[in-house]
Amino acid sequence: MNIFLHGLDSSSNGTKGSYFRTHFPDMLVPDFSGSLQERMVTLNSLLTGKKDVTLIGSSFGGLMAAIFAIEHSRQTRNLILLAPALNFPDFDQYAAMTVTTPTLIYQGNKDDVTPLPIVKKRAQSVFSTLTFYEVDDDHFLRHTFPAIPWSILLTEKPEKLL
Repeated sequence: MNIFLHGLDSSSNGTKGSYFRTHFPDMLVPDFSGSLQERMVTLNSLLTGKKDVTLIGSSFGGLMAAIFAIEHSRQTRNLILLAPALNFPDFDQYAAMTVTTPTLIYQGNKDDVTPLPIVKKRAQSVFSTLTFYEVDDDHFLRHTFPAIPWSILLTEKPEKLL
């Protein structure tokens, strides 16, 4: 199963959420609000009992996806993180942990919200099976997002690609 986690100031109706809802109607595209803790309670509730979950997280949603994978590695099949907020203090307590879940990150080199050097360093230390794409883009990945091979990543055997 696939689930998309939107960013802090976004919703399931944002550009990425709308794209996934249209092109992948079986994907869960929920709304999250409140603090990180409140959002994680909602996410945990949605995924209770689910297995082989691929989490696609954008910005703050990427932070949530990373934390979920750390706390629930047996449920998590793959992580696809788009400019994940690994630089936020909320991730500090997880920064020394190791995640074996196959992880794919797209990070813009013009990102002023989740700076590339910090995110890349944290990602390389936490995710042991990491594919990291540094792209010529901003935090929203406006140019990169449409070019990501979503059909391949979300419908075929993504573990071979990650």
